[in-house]
Amino acid sequence: MSTEPAPREEGPPPRASEAQEWLPQDYFRRATVEEIFPERPEAFLEVDLGCGDGRFLERMGAQFPERNFLGVERLLGRVRKVSRKAERAGLQNVKVLRLESAYAIEWLLPRASVNRLHLLCPDPWPKAKHHKRRLFQLAFLRSVAAVLKPGGEFCFKTDHLGYFEWAEEVLEDCSFLERLAWPSEAFFYAKTDFQELWEGQGKSLRRLRLRKP
Repeated sequence: MSTEPAPREEGPPPRASEAQEWLPQDYFRRATVEEIFPERPEAFLEVDLGCGDGRFLERMGAQFPERNFLGVERLLGRVRKVSRKAERAGLQNVKVLRLESAYAIEWLLPRASVNRLHLLCPDPWPKAKHHKRRLFQLAFLRSVAAVLKPGGEFCFKTDHLGYFEWAEEVLEDCSFLERLAWPSEAFFYAKTDFQELWEGQGKSLRRLRLRKP
C-alpha cells in the first residue's frame, strides 16, 4: 500500500461544496484539530476511513450535529460527491480529506485527538498472496492508538469472514487496545448502503469494537 499522499491537482477555484474538503497546508507534518475544524476544535471528533459514498458520514453528521466528522477517501470523485452531499444537507460538521487511510493515520492526523475511528468494510484482499495489503495490521493498530484520545474507540466492520478471522489473530498480539462488547443498542450507528444491501440478503456483518485504555 502506498504511503504517499494523494497528489493535489491544479484546476479552477474551488466550488462552494469544496469548502467542505479539508486540504492540509502540509502533507508531511501532523496537523492540528484547529486546522481541520477551526470553528469548534474542542468538539467530539469521529473519523471514517475509506468513507466511500459518504452515506455513513451524512447520517452520523445529521444525527450528531454537535460532533465533528472527518471522512478520509483517496478517490477524488468520491471526495467531491461526499462534499456536495454534505453541503446540500447543510452539514457544516462534516469534512472530507482526499488521502490514503494508512498515510492519514500514520503521518497526518493529530495524536490523541480522535474520539471514535471507523473502518467499515475495507478491501479484504482475499487472495493469500495479497494479505499483506490488508489495512488491519499490528502496525496500523499502533497508529490508530496514537491518534485516539485516552478512552477513544476504534470500530471495525467487515462482510468477509476470512478478514474478520485475520483481524482476531492480529488482536492476539495487540496489548495496547482492549476489546469491548458491541451490542446493537450500545449507541446509534448509521448503516451504509452496502450494509443495508448485505442485510437485505439475510446476511450480517462481523464487527469489532476496541478502546484505548
